[in-house]
Amino acid sequence: MIKKELISMSSTLPTARLFINGEFCMSESGKTLEVINPATGEVIGHLSAADKVDVNRAVKAAKDSFESGVWSQISGRERAKVLNRFADLFEANLEELYRLETLNNGRPISETRAQISRLPDFFRYFAAEAWTHRDAVVPIEGPYLHYIQRIPLGVCALMTSFNHPLMILSKSLAPALATGNSVVIKPSEQTPFTTVRLVELLIEAGIPKGVVNLINGLGIEAGAPLADHPDVKKVVFTGGTEVGRSIGKSAANHFAKMTLELGGKGAVIIFDDMDLKRAVDGASFAAFIGAGQTCVCGSRILVQRSIYNKFLEAFKTKVNSIRYGDPFDPKTQLGPVISARSLDRILKMLDTARNQGAKVLTGGKVPTDAPKGGFFLEPTVFYDVTPEMEIANEEVFGPVTVVMPFDEEEDAIQIANGTRYGLAAGVWTNDVARSHRVASKLIFGMVWIQDHHRLDPASPWGGFKDSGVGRETGKESFEHFTETRAVTVNITGQTVDWYSPSDQPKRLN
Repeated sequence: MIKKELISMSSTLPTARLFINGEFCMSESGKTLEVINPATGEVIGHLSAADKVDVNRAVKAAKDSFESGVWSQISGRERAKVLNRFADLFEANLEELYRLETLNNGRPISETRAQISRLPDFFRYFAAEAWTHRDAVVPIEGPYLHYIQRIPLGVCALMTSFNHPLMILSKSLAPALATGNSVVIKPSEQTPFTTVRLVELLIEAGIPKGVVNLINGLGIEAGAPLADHPDVKKVVFTGGTEVGRSIGKSAANHFAKMTLELGGKGAVIIFDDMDLKRAVDGASFAAFIGAGQTCVCGSRILVQRSIYNKFLEAFKTKVNSIRYGDPFDPKTQLGPVISARSLDRILKMLDTARNQGAKVLTGGKVPTDAPKGGFFLEPTVFYDVTPEMEIANEEVFGPVTVVMPFDEEEDAIQIANGTRYGLAAGVWTNDVARSHRVASKLIFGMVWIQDHHRLDPASPWGGFKDSGVGRETGKESFEHFTETRAVTVNITGQTVDWYSPSDQPKRLN
């Protein structure tokens, strides 16, 4: 099935162009980059590679549209109508988007269907926020009417990663547009195609010229000058912690707001009162969905010692049953990692883990029966892992997890919190009181109880520590795409003559 897709796509080898000021165009330099199918290693298209010149053009278009008021100054109700039209178009084109994203990033079609099908509702949710938003009237001392207005920021830079191109974009694009901002989107150079298609649907829905702009290209050539641009008022970035740190510094130089969703080292804590099958199924889902290429993946599975050996045995059986292969085959459960470079990095981390004493429970090799040329790795589990090992501390971003024992509740909490990351964790227990107690002590931005990977447009998404700053989705995200303006109205009909000779007491503030 992959081969058929490649034939149909490669007959024209599409080029992901830029979209600036209402027009698709090539970069000023004319430079292009190849786009690779990670399941086969074959070229499936190209992208037009932007640089600083193109970034400046895109930011200017976004700024001009914002200042014109064509989107920023219309009512929330009118913006909501456009976003709801877009959500309907998004939904009507889901089948095409499923297949295009699977082709581009290698996720099994069953995963892209399950994830992308929910995304139109993100735009509906934020359309509802825009439609129903009310400014606050705040009681203050004295004869004054005091109210707070939330106003859009201006130009927002939205930079997304390869692992969930449409989902990550939707989390920030929906609130950015709902609040009246103009945007410049910079997708990963590895997965540009679904973003281009989404922009086409936005145009069809009626987004005004210049409000949405798209630049493709390398992070250092397009992403860095975008984050550094003085006219960008907010930067949203999803990716690695060190790149995020650099982007955060650039944004801080011109006092831009920022939301950075960065690395993670998720902990899945399993207590001995949990049904073993449920625990194994939950841990497998947490660790290997998206080939482990998610910042919230369950890359550390902490199991109470009394069931540790039983868990290892059952977990090995489960992991060995996971089917890797052609992402377009509905039976495939695990796709490739994104690139040869990524695969090489992961394999080096596995060698380091072995050298440090970790033992392989299963996996750990490049499979010989996977599609030829693809960047596949067997689903891999390590045990006899100690907290100080690299594999227990650093993000792998691949289908790799470790299983570590703990004795008591406090041990599990200490191990889980013992990393520089704090994005997501899961707690598996049938003890209701313990589940809430443990969740309250975990230094993570998101905690799931008897579940993992759950996302909703109404729920804030983000982490603590080196996992980033700010929140995507939820009311928090809606408000973070705005700035507050306080308006105070003297309702007495009189003005104090401060400089009169009268000794009458006067109020200064």
